[in-house]
Amino acid sequence: MKYRIALGSALLGVSATSFAQSSVTLYGILDTGVEYVTHADAAGDSVVRMPGVTGELPSRWGLRGKEDLGAGWSAIFTLESGFNVKNGALNQGGRLFGRQAWVGLMGPYGSLTFGRQYTMTYWALSDSDLLGPDIYGGTGSFDQYLPSARSDNTVVYKGTFSGITFGATYSFGRDSTGTGNSAGQGTCAGPVPGSSQTCREWSTMLRYDMNGYGVAAAYDEQRGGPGAAADFYDGTTPFALTNSGDKDVRMQLNGYGHIGPVKIGGGWLGRHVETVSPDIPDVRSNLFYVSAAYNLNPALVLDGGVYRMLNRQDDTRGTIAVVRTTYLLSKSSAVYLQGGYLFNSAHAAYTISQGGGGTTPGFGMGQPGVMAGVRHAF
Repeated sequence: MKYRIALGSALLGVSATSFAQSSVTLYGILDTGVEYVTHADAAGDSVVRMPGVTGELPSRWGLRGKEDLGAGWSAIFTLESGFNVKNGALNQGGRLFGRQAWVGLMGPYGSLTFGRQYTMTYWALSDSDLLGPDIYGGTGSFDQYLPSARSDNTVVYKGTFSGITFGATYSFGRDSTGTGNSAGQGTCAGPVPGSSQTCREWSTMLRYDMNGYGVAAAYDEQRGGPGAAADFYDGTTPFALTNSGDKDVRMQLNGYGHIGPVKIGGGWLGRHVETVSPDIPDVRSNLFYVSAAYNLNPALVLDGGVYRMLNRQDDTRGTIAVVRTTYLLSKSSAVYLQGGYLFNSAHAAYTISQGGGGTTPGFGMGQPGVMAGVRHAF
């Protein structure tokens, strides 16, 4: 359901050339259900619950606006709030517009925007991991930063020319409210006077899309600062990244395309955490994935994926296999049933569910999860 507000000459009774035309769109998604996860603690207990963060998609509402300034230029903005359907609470650390809050200009040479925004990690991953921010989506289960790759105080440029998209972001302080951007990463409430690198983040992306096929590459670097930490989500203890010389780097290469009626996407995500302290060893991980989607008929979609994480320094490995079916009741509403299984190596305690914590298994435990849900978009 969309609301559009026209602001023009008829409203003020002046000439048609006096004011540009603008529009504001209200949009949103409500998505929740019930999930069952076994081995949800070290004792091997199971849990049945309504998850708090996501189902197929995270719940949200937002406002998106655009004003035509003429000569191909527009003023644009987005305000987007994430919330928990089970109790109505705000997500993203209680921020009113924790998902996005930005304003900028768009023209023939791309867009330049300012505020709380996604980094290029998010945009590079958006088409290759077909499960995206699903509760059992493997990239997010292995690295919770990936589906919430956003930062405060950020300037973003993105432009597309002949199928080639270049994007770059620069954050002066990636967590200005001190509430954290993803679980286990601590806080980094920059900017800090006298230290240009403290809590900085920058990212860049290059991708090519044409006729339903595409490839992408991205680089994302976070600098340390007061309260910052690095978590590899494998059961090991997060470690501090409090020095501005500390780096948390993520790189990726991926692609997507079609084989007949089947869409396939896959790629590699490499992470390297490097600290100034000689007492904290550097840690690297590599995540490989492949996903696919098939429309069995216009109303029924079958998709899934396999995700493999390798971390040599922590001696942890994990594999997640996910299958999901979605039945479209209308253009706006759908019901779904999905399930996945997580294989942990002997020293790993990854968790399959992104449902809001509370399902971490014991080391070496496998973990199945099943969820039935409903979503509505407006």
